Amino acid sequence: MSAEGTGGNADTNGRIRTDVAHNARVWNYWLGGKDNYPVDRVVGEQVVEMFPGIGEVARADRAFLGRAVAHLVEDADIRQLLDIGTGLPTGDNTHEVAQRLAPEARVVYVDNDPIVLTHAHALLTSSPEGSTAYIDADARDPRRILRAAADTLDFERPVAVMLLGILNFVPDTGEARSIVRTLMDAVPSGSYLVLTHPTLDADVGGAGNQPAMDFWNANATPPITGRTRAEFLSFMEGLELLEPGIESCARWRYPEAAPVPQFGAVARKP
Repeated sequence: MSAEGTGGNADTNGRIRTDVAHNARVWNYWLGGKDNYPVDRVVGEQVVEMFPGIGEVARADRAFLGRAVAHLVEDADIRQLLDIGTGLPTGDNTHEVAQRLAPEARVVYVDNDPIVLTHAHALLTSSPEGSTAYIDADARDPRRILRAAADTLDFERPVAVMLLGILNFVPDTGEARSIVRTLMDAVPSGSYLVLTHPTLDADVGGAGNQPAMDFWNANATPPITGRTRAEFLSFMEGLELLEPGIESCARWRYPEAAPVPQFGAVARKP
C-alpha cells in the first residue's frame, strides 16, 4: 500500500472529517507523526496487523524522495520541482532537501486535503534565494495545476514532476496515464518524472498487499489501487529511465536495502 498523496476529506461544508480514516493522516501515523486522529490510528494499526511491513513502505518512500531530489539537484542541475500529492509535512520535505543543496531552488507543492492545507505554512518556508508555493488542487486536474504552478515555475526551463504515492488513488489506469502525459507534455526537454506506486507483484513482496488494500478501501478514503510493473512502466512511455530503472523504492540507488512492495523510478524527458 501507499497512502501519501491527495483526495479531499471534508464534508459538504468544508469541515475536516474525523470519523473516517484518511490517507494523508494514516500515512503520517505510519511515519511516526502526530497529525492524525483516533480513527486514523485504528485503521492504521489494523493495516499493520494485516500487512506488518507497511511502516517500512512509508519510510522507504520518504527516503526515496530524499535520494531522488538530491540526485536531480546535485547531478542533473534541476532547480524547479513540482511535488503533486504532497501529504502532511514531515522531516526532509522536498524544498528542504532541494534548497539545502541549491538555495535558489523553486518548489511548488500540490494537494487538496484540507488538513494538509492547514499545515501548508510548514511547506511555505524557503531560503531567501529560492521560492516555495502551495496549490490547493486535485491531481486529477493537471491543467489547473500547471496554470497555477506557472506563477512560481518557469516552464521554459526543466522541471522535476513528482508523483509519489498518488497515482494509486486514480483507479483508472488510462486516466492515470493521461495525467502523467499532460504534465510531461507541459515541461521541456531535460525535465524529469519521479514516481512511486504500490504493487501486488510478488518479487518485491507485494503478495500480502491485497487484503490490506481491500480493508483500506472498505474503511478509509480515498480508495487505493495496486499496479503491476508493466502498468507502472507505462506511465513513463517516451521517457528515458535512469539507472537502476524500475526498482523497489527502498532499493533505488540503495541496493543493500530490503525491498518493499512499492515501485520507484526516475525518468528523463529527452
